[in-house]
Amino acid sequence: MTQKMEVYKCEICGNIVEVLHGAAGELVCCGQPMVKLEEKTADSSTEKHVPFIKREGNAYLVKVGENTPHPMEEKHYIEWIELIVDGNVYRKWLNPGDKPEAVFEVPEGKVVEAREFCNVHGLWKGSLK
Repeated sequence: MTQKMEVYKCEICGNIVEVLHGAAGELVCCGQPMVKLEEKTADSSTEKHVPFIKREGNAYLVKVGENTPHPMEEKHYIEWIELIVDGNVYRKWLNPGDKPEAVFEVPEGKVVEAREFCNVHGLWKGSLK
C-alpha cells in the first residue's frame, strides 16, 4: 500500500517515483519491488543535509546546509529541492555546480516543510521553525 507523496527508488536502474495517488499494490521496476525512501531529519555529520527554510518577503528560501552549503559536485549533489506549503508542492531541479538552494515565490502558509534528495545520501526533510 502506497501513500501520497512517498518516494520510491529502483535499486537496479535508479528510477525514482513520487506517489501522487496512494493505493493498494506494490510499485515494481526492473522486475523487483521498489524501495521506499525514508525521510531523514537529523544529520550528525559535518556535511549538512536537512533543508533549512526561511521566509524572505513574499518567498521561501530553502537551503541545503544552513551554514555550510552541501557539495554540488558531479558525483555528489542535490538533485532536487521540494517545498510543501499547506499541502501544495513546489519543486526545483538542480545540477552539479548549482547552489544547493531554491527560492519559491508562494503565499505564506501555516504548515511549511521542505524535502531534498542527495544522490549519495538519499531523502531529507526539514520544517519551518
